[in-house]
Formats: sequence, structure tokens, C-alpha cells
Amino acid sequence: MNYLLPLLSVLTGYLIALLLKPKAKQNLKLLLAFSGSFLLSLTVMHLLPDVYESGNKSVGIFIMLGILFQIILEFFSKGAEHGHVHGHDKLTQIPWLLFISLCIHALLEGFPVGRHHDLAYGIAIHHLPIAIILTTFFLNAQLNKVALFIFMVTFAVMTPLGTLVSDSFPILNQYYTQITAIVIGILFHISSTIIFESSEGHKFNIAKVSMIILGIVLASFI
Repeated sequence: MNYLLPLLSVLTGYLIALLLKPKAKQNLKLLLAFSGSFLLSLTVMHLLPDVYESGNKSVGIFIMLGILFQIILEFFSKGAEHGHVHGHDKLTQIPWLLFISLCIHALLEGFPVGRHHDLAYGIAIHHLPIAIILTTFFLNAQLNKVALFIFMVTFAVMTPLGTLVSDSFPILNQYYTQITAIVIGILFHISSTIIFESSEGHKFNIAKVSMIILGIVLASFI
């Protein structure tokens, strides 16, 4: 499940956008709010205590480095990691800067999953609406469907690949705390941004608050 859940969530989102062409943006925003809350809750409840229990005094620095690294990635991805894509120009090829930055982000997300299996659920729920939004964006930009398929399949395999690399190279265990702290910083930035950007004008409403509470409650039972 560590490998299948993140993979299937992206492919499912891709197929939903391709076949159903959802147009209800409000429903996607609510799903984003839930995914951001769920992912943030898992990070706080599971990953954060784990890295601080290691006794490594540099944990805080690496968390901040993760936040900074994600900010740098977003200069190139334009916020695609949290469903923030714009533009209506026709695309003749894969937008490589977005592709590379998104793949790096997804790859790093997979590293802690080998030790924290529950994180696979959080990442899967996080990637589902992102995949729908990305696919819809590329379809509207008239990106070649073969290029779109390659983009989404590659994005889908990056998180499982990160988990595989982490499981296959024991030397990485020596730096598990530092790598996980960086991922925590990335997830902090992504999930909090999703929560605050998932409604117009950054205003909270009953539906959005309900989805955020639901995400927290479900994460607490895992």
C-alpha cells in the first residue's frame, strides 16, 4: 500500500479529469481543504514527534530548510503542488520547470513513508485533487495528450520511487532524521498554503471549516 496508494491517487485524478471533466471548482477547493488539513495533522501527530524523539538538536534547522526549499521549488512550479495553476496559453510541450520541481517535491514526500505507512494515505489524498487540477489545466491548455499522459504517469511514480529509494539504500537511514525534518518543512508549507488558499479571499466558511475539522479528526484515528 505504501507504493500503490500515492500511485493510484494520481492516476485516479488524471482519469477523473480526463473522462468526467469536473467543473465544480468549489468542490475541488473543499477537497483541497480536507487534504491539506489531513496531511498537516498526520505531519504534526506522527512525523514531528518522531524526529524530535531522535534527540537531534538540528531538527528545527532542517525543518526550516524544508520550508525554504519548497518556497524555492514554487518559484518554478508556480504553486502547482497546492493546486495553484494559472494561464490559458496553448502549450506545445511539457512545461519542464514545473515538471522537474513537481517531481522533486513528490519524490521527497516518499522518503518517510517506509517508516510512517499512514503518511501514504495523507499523500494520496493530497495528490488526488492536485492531479485533477493539473490534468484539467493541461487539457484547457491543449497540451498534447501523449505529453500529458507522460507527465501524469511520471508524477504518479515519483512518490513510490522516493519510498523505494529510502527502503533500498540503508545508508540513507543514517540521515533519516535530517531528511524527514526537511520533508516536514515541505509538508508544513504545502498543507498550510492549501488550507489558506482553498477559499476565495482567504475567508473561512462553514463548509471549509467542516472539511478542515474532518481532516483533523480522521488523522487522529490513524
